Amino acid sequence: MNKNFATYTFTDSVKAAQEHYGSRKNYDGSEDDPDRFILTPREAAIITTRDSFYISTVGENGWPYLQHRGGPKGFLRIINERTIGFADYKGNRQFISTGNLNSHSKALLFLMDYPTRQRVKIWAHGTVIDVADDPELAKILVPEGYENKAERLFVFEIQAYDWNCPQHITPRYTEEEFEELRKQQSVQPKQPT
Repeated sequence: MNKNFATYTFTDSVKAAQEHYGSRKNYDGSEDDPDRFILTPREAAIITTRDSFYISTVGENGWPYLQHRGGPKGFLRIINERTIGFADYKGNRQFISTGNLNSHSKALLFLMDYPTRQRVKIWAHGTVIDVADDPELAKILVPEGYENKAERLFVFEIQAYDWNCPQHITPRYTEEEFEELRKQQSVQPKQPT
């Protein structure tokens, strides 16, 4: 069942820490907020413009595993308003995220937009599918013109998401973003001194 992020994150020990450090009143009742698992245009904008994100999974031993995933801008795709995914390619062949999702489907995706200082966390149930087992889905998830051959498809059914505050996010820019920013600044009229 999909719920809002507080239902997944505000465990009894978290609530006790919030109480101890004086922030519990800020979140009192947040578990009763409307469910946030349907993507809106705001989430779609950050998802479809990322060239990287982080994915956390949990192994059978209970230890978390965090991995960076990257690709061409927009490689993380929206399948429908509750489902996102990406095509996976040959890498270091450790298959840790793949194995973890096969044994325990819970995952957290962490998306950063450094230039605008935005971040969104997505709680999801993940599934790994061989490309040969779902060629129609592969057509959706494999970026057009990408030269590497996809081996697997990662599909995530969104359970909840949350936006974080921009505090302490240092703006960083790709070469493309920096060049665009430089162009924008060079066409602005100069202020008289």
